[in-house]
Amino acid sequence: MFYILAIVLIVLFLASAIKILKEYERGVIFRLGRVIKTKGPGLIILIPVVDKMVKVSLRLVAMDVPPQDVITRDNVSIKVNAVIYFRVMDPTNATIEVENYLFATSQLAQTTLRSVCGQVELDELLAEREKINTQLQGILDKHTDPWGIKVATVEVKHIDLPQEMQRAMAKQAEAERERRAKVINAEGEYQAAARLTEAAGIISKHPEALQLRYLQTLREISSESNTTTLFPVPIDLLTPFIKKT
Repeated sequence: MFYILAIVLIVLFLASAIKILKEYERGVIFRLGRVIKTKGPGLIILIPVVDKMVKVSLRLVAMDVPPQDVITRDNVSIKVNAVIYFRVMDPTNATIEVENYLFATSQLAQTTLRSVCGQVELDELLAEREKINTQLQGILDKHTDPWGIKVATVEVKHIDLPQEMQRAMAKQAEAERERRAKVINAEGEYQAAARLTEAAGIISKHPEALQLRYLQTLREISSESNTTTLFPVPIDLLTPFIKKT
């Protein structure tokens, strides 16, 4: 009976004293309530009752930021959500500087998202999303640095606009397309008028060019139609050739 009890105590001792950490894990060791060091990965031997270990993962964490109600600088009410990518760089600080670094980072990301998006206008938020992402990443990284956390990337995922704003933006986009179409049409007419002016100047210097164009038009009409077409040829058409002769 004594041997069985001894074996059980030894097994319990080894179970509480020997820990194995994976490659991406680190263990923050507390001895009588004080941090002595960070160990891992591999085999870790602890002193039962005296030592306590807190596991911390070093893998990249992708955290979704739930949709936040935001009022932009131009007083438009929208909902914005995002995703942040971060990892623990200092396991000791992530354990002793903040109670729950995952919860704290999530709350900080939500308040920062509302603050940054509320300082810009809607057009800037839609057009310059990369700038907003960089600003969010810088603010979060600065505030989480004392916790031993590095924020790698922040991405604004979706911007939910009210139905009234969506209809207004659709009308604005349609009006912009119509404006561009009118500008392009006017530019084409201007270029055509400029070319016609140049052609008129050339024809005024060389009147026989007009006669040749007239004859070319007659040839094109005759080749496209099977019917017989009669055109009176005024004597003025022959005047330039008579003068040349």
